[in-house]
Amino acid sequence: MRSMGESEVVLLGWPLSMFGARVKIALAEKGVKYEYKEEVFLHNKSPLLLKCNPIHKKIPVLIHKGRSVCESKIIVEYIDELWKGESPLLPSDPYLRSQARLYIPLRLGPKGEEMQKARHECLGYLNVLEGELGDKPYFLGNAFGYVDIALMSYYNHFFTYETLGGFSLKIDNPKLLAWATRCMKRESVSKSLPDPQKIYDYTIVYRKNIGVED
Repeated sequence: MRSMGESEVVLLGWPLSMFGARVKIALAEKGVKYEYKEEVFLHNKSPLLLKCNPIHKKIPVLIHKGRSVCESKIIVEYIDELWKGESPLLPSDPYLRSQARLYIPLRLGPKGEEMQKARHECLGYLNVLEGELGDKPYFLGNAFGYVDIALMSYYNHFFTYETLGGFSLKIDNPKLLAWATRCMKRESVSKSLPDPQKIYDYTIVYRKNIGVED
């Protein structure tokens, strides 16, 4: 398993970002050493970030040997292809690779009837995911991989989702909870995800700032 010096690999991120968490998990799974540079979310973006991602101006950005790679899904694929090692994150079969690239975003930001609609959509997504998971230990079978990384990046946000959305993963989707618990036993995951309480506190302040009262 190849490890690289901090001068060769740099990750620009923000501590509470689920997308940045994906990249951290992938780097940890591959045993890649890197330098982490924290960006200020929304405001005061660094000159380095603006230089490396001039179009979208967003994190995460992976800088490898002076060249930047943007967008979390693309970065994870880049990491998987470059540092192959013994544990590929994406399957070799073209069809399975195409399926692995699908993930379902979750969002709870609106209010009133829109909030209820978002809640129902979220529950529907979770039911679909639980059906896809079935009795497998991980989404593509016996090996932890790309889909698990993409979806586990949301896990520590679920305290906020459940509190604001009024549902319980434990009650509504026990198989997903068992899968998430299994994933959290991996050091690459547990050490890469942000604190759920900090996510909740930030979300409450953000919602108030945009006029959404709880």
